[in-house]
Amino acid sequence: MKISVAGFGTLSSKLRKLHVLDLSYNKFYSDSILSCFTGLSSLKSLDLSWNTLTGSANFYGLNVLSSRLKKLENLHLRGNQYNDSIFSSLIGFSSLKSLDLSYNMLTGSTSINGTFFNSTTLEELYLDGSSLPLNFLHDIGVLPALKDLSAGECDLNGTLPAQGLCGLKNLEQLFLYENNLEGSLPDCFKNLSSLQLLDVSRNQFTGNIASSPLTNLISLEFISLSNNHFKVPISMKPFMNHSSLKFFSSDNNRLVTEPMSFHNLIPKFQLVFFSLSNSSSEALNVETPSFLYNQHDLRVLDLSQNSFIGMFPSWLLKNNTRLEQLFLNENSFVGALQLQGHPNSDMTAIDISNNNMHGEIPKNICLIFSNLWTLRMAKNGLTGSIPSCLGNSSSLGVLDLSNNQLSGVELEQFITLTFLKLSNNILGGQLPASVVNSSRLNYLYLSDNNFWGQISDFPSPIRTIWPVLDLSNNQFSGMLPRWFVNLTQIFAIDLSENHFHGPIPVEFCKLDELKYLDLSENNLFDSIPSCFNPPHITHVHLSKNRLSGPLTYGFYNSSSLVTLDLRDNNFTGSISNRIGNLSSLSVLLLRANDFDGELPVQLCLLEQLSILDVSHNQLYGPLPSCLGNLTFKESSEKASTDFGFHFGSTPIEKAYYEFSQIRALLGSSYIPITTEEVIEFTAKGMYYGYKGKILSFISGIDLSSNKFSGAIPPELGNLSELLALNLSHNNLTGSIPATFSNLKQIESLDLSYNNLNGVIPQKLYEMTTLEVFSVAHNNLSGKTPERKYQFGTFDESSYEGNPFLCGPPLRNNCSEEESPSLPMPNDEQEDDGFIDMNIFYISLGVGYIVVVMGIVAILYINPYWRLGWFNFIDYCIDTCFYFLLASSCKFSNFIGNSVYFA
Repeated sequence: MKISVAGFGTLSSKLRKLHVLDLSYNKFYSDSILSCFTGLSSLKSLDLSWNTLTGSANFYGLNVLSSRLKKLENLHLRGNQYNDSIFSSLIGFSSLKSLDLSYNMLTGSTSINGTFFNSTTLEELYLDGSSLPLNFLHDIGVLPALKDLSAGECDLNGTLPAQGLCGLKNLEQLFLYENNLEGSLPDCFKNLSSLQLLDVSRNQFTGNIASSPLTNLISLEFISLSNNHFKVPISMKPFMNHSSLKFFSSDNNRLVTEPMSFHNLIPKFQLVFFSLSNSSSEALNVETPSFLYNQHDLRVLDLSQNSFIGMFPSWLLKNNTRLEQLFLNENSFVGALQLQGHPNSDMTAIDISNNNMHGEIPKNICLIFSNLWTLRMAKNGLTGSIPSCLGNSSSLGVLDLSNNQLSGVELEQFITLTFLKLSNNILGGQLPASVVNSSRLNYLYLSDNNFWGQISDFPSPIRTIWPVLDLSNNQFSGMLPRWFVNLTQIFAIDLSENHFHGPIPVEFCKLDELKYLDLSENNLFDSIPSCFNPPHITHVHLSKNRLSGPLTYGFYNSSSLVTLDLRDNNFTGSISNRIGNLSSLSVLLLRANDFDGELPVQLCLLEQLSILDVSHNQLYGPLPSCLGNLTFKESSEKASTDFGFHFGSTPIEKAYYEFSQIRALLGSSYIPITTEEVIEFTAKGMYYGYKGKILSFISGIDLSSNKFSGAIPPELGNLSELLALNLSHNNLTGSIPATFSNLKQIESLDLSYNNLNGVIPQKLYEMTTLEVFSVAHNNLSGKTPERKYQFGTFDESSYEGNPFLCGPPLRNNCSEEESPSLPMPNDEQEDDGFIDMNIFYISLGVGYIVVVMGIVAILYINPYWRLGWFNFIDYCIDTCFYFLLASSCKFSNFIGNSVYFA
């Protein structure tokens, strides 16, 4: 409904007894709207959040409103564009109890002391999302009635002040999350005797919680210390007397152990929410915290990523009959999963992935947890069949049993799930058509199993949404399915490592939402459809097929493309200059094809490029010197692709805590669903596969086994972040650039099998990270580099095939008078007397031809010389004939005499 300001003024004049007015989430942009509220003398609550009010100075601004609305207690201006001038306009609100100025344009550049801070009634103050200076906390102490203070995401830097904040004797809730605060918690915090809720998560705080002021605040009910540098005792001893404590979160801190005597203490609290995820920076080799034996009211428990040892703590399930979410993944628990005897219909999420569990999945798991939504048991040693009841469950939506040893499954039983991951087991059989036609199964992972059959003949699915389909590394065969065209929202397709054959269907051109495509290691042939150009594509893997033809222009228009892997195919033609349009390209793999032409200089425009492999092609010409301008930045995008989806509630949101601020956190949870990239690249003389975090840091250039010629550009020495450089098996000439000593991160450098000459720059020993080095089979001369640092580890094979090179580890010793000359840059280098073998062979051949042709010409012109030449030839022939005849007679007589005497 659209209401004008004038119409609103008329309406408000008739609502003089109105107590609550909520106009949030509208498009008010001028303070003139405030003039409409002056007649609402009984108004107690006004909400103008999430508009675009700017606080422009006019007669009907907040100044006038504050003088008229004397009964106003709650003023919510969150999400507008007010600046610091608003503070002086708030003085007149004499009854104000709650003020929300979060997510405005406050900076605190002008003094805010003495404005609304003289209020004796203000109880709640919300300033989240501002850019306030730390000294505003000095002034906050003049608000004697303040109970709730929230200053999260405020760019607060430094150490918390002892003055001001600690003077708030009535403070009950304090939110300082997501700032850049550091140091220990002030000792004066122990004076906040009324404090019930404390959230200092996502800062840089340090110190041992055992010696912090929190041990004295027994009124605390909610504590969030996550994402800091605190040391947290695993026994929870500092809080044993906090009988009101219900919520404790300390993810991403550091757990510390204590004497065994502390482990048997019985706490006075009964927690509802407890989270210590990823809180061990080292292997503690300890079992589950013993105080948990005395907890019986837990709803959410998260001990993930801590490497706890021992038998799986089944007693947690038995003791906490109302447990809803249990996260024990990424520990070292052993044993079988044993369930309690009584049902728990409250349980919605269980994650025990990445442990050392064994045995079968309990057959009664569906009876015990009848309302389970998420079950993750991946990366264990589970065996046997998957209970069919998991597929028949009306509540289960997410099932991850990947990386186990499961051997039996009836896939048609699981078509009601939303997410199904059974990868890396020993499952087999044909894929039922009902899986494709399921309207609910959106995320299907069956990779690394033994499923077989053809899927191209399935009827076209009714569904239009299928975000992720992964059938890689199975035994599927036949043509690629064309029914993908009906899926208007498919983000990832992985059919690699199967036996599909034929061309890529032209229907793939209609997959406009596709982000990830992997069809590598099949038997696909023919060219890529010219229309294939998904606008959002980020990763394309088509390696190890029989695809041919030139690259279509569609590929060169994908500005979102991060990885292009076309290795080991039969592609032809040149690499187009349009490759410079791939502004997001980080990985380009064109190895082992039939590309020809020069390397386009437009490659130098790819600022995100970190891995370039065009080896084993027919490329020629000089190396572009502009390659030295590439920065080879770290990139996490090349390591994985995110296809996460939302479901249910997050652990922190299910704390069952009664604070209104915690209830405001309620929302949907995000399941991170990623496709991990694996990139194969030659480094250190070996063909490696890189993935995960390691791939984010890998950088390299491989131009080997082509026909590149000319000198190596000295600018390549500017690639200080490069880890691998391979220029071997080309026709490169000139000297090795001395600038290579600037390659401070290089681990592998291969310049072998070229026509390089000159000396090896002695400064190369400054490349202290070098592990593999080869300049073999060139025309280098002089002494090998001094055998120190990394160069002391290289053997003869790194230098062999250079006849004029001497010094260890070669057997060719240098003479005393030889002294290596300092290398000069290419642009200053003159003829240094060393032999260029190509020029030598050409000169020898030309000289031979000239001599022979000269003799022929002279004999042809002068008949007397010609007659003398022929007589000389006859004389030589006769002499040789009689010499051979005489020799044969003597040899015959010698043989005869030998026989006679015998």
